[in-house]
Amino acid sequence: MKRTIIKIDEELCNGCEACVQGCHEGALQMIDGKARLVSELYCDGLGACVGDCPVGAITLEEREAVPYDEIATIQRMIPKGEKTILAHLKHLKEHGEFGYLKEAVSYLKANEIPVDFSVVHNMPVPQHQGGGCPGSKEISFTAPKPVATGFKMVHPVHTYESASQLRQWPVQLHLLNPQAGYFKGADVVLAADCVPFSFPDFHNRFLKGKTLAIACPKLDSNKESYLQKIKSMIVDSQINTLQVVIMEVPCCGGLLSLAMQAVKEAGKKIPVKLSVVGIKGEVLQEEWV
Repeated sequence: MKRTIIKIDEELCNGCEACVQGCHEGALQMIDGKARLVSELYCDGLGACVGDCPVGAITLEEREAVPYDEIATIQRMIPKGEKTILAHLKHLKEHGEFGYLKEAVSYLKANEIPVDFSVVHNMPVPQHQGGGCPGSKEISFTAPKPVATGFKMVHPVHTYESASQLRQWPVQLHLLNPQAGYFKGADVVLAADCVPFSFPDFHNRFLKGKTLAIACPKLDSNKESYLQKIKSMIVDSQINTLQVVIMEVPCCGGLLSLAMQAVKEAGKKIPVKLSVVGIKGEVLQEEWV
């Protein structure tokens, strides 16, 4: 499957070992004086080691890699002690990976591993401090609330006629991680970019209680990436249902075709619902396909 994972430029690597010491998951080792990714299985793709490298030898890329396994990772960490485990749990919380965090905590509790979970539960989620676009940082939330962006709030969320039902960020299919915690077992809405502008009650009618991904089948590039991400939602995140919401215009049909192709290639049958919205804001068609 395609997913985000680290890439090491061996020519730039100076062998300082900072990344190896910072990778609590155990995905990196020093071999022949160079940092090497020795296990894709343990690399979560969140890029903590990118900031540890003083020479910029580590970057993130999207490529074919085995899926990350949180349980295997936490099992590997247990012999290293509580400090290493807590560093990993903090790392997951800082990146909004609450699904993986829940998996790890549940496993540790079930196996009676002594860990002071209050250290993680009581820590605030820090604001973005660089290392990439803050608009791409994964955030999961359960209630409408303002996000610190540097902009002054003109109209508080609660002053609008209806509250936002958005539960996560980002939403653009190119930007999101299909294995993020908010996709685990979720009911997913895959909406064409124009739909929320055309349908006035999008949040209550389509989005409430669901996880969102948006895309434009006509203008967006790299459709193969879209196909792989939808497949990963189905296979790796085990999503519950997929609702494809498109406009009535012919070019929008490509989004349904991508979704159906992903379901076919995933080899797993999940309920897929099609909703078609008219350019005047009415729902023209709704059916399970």
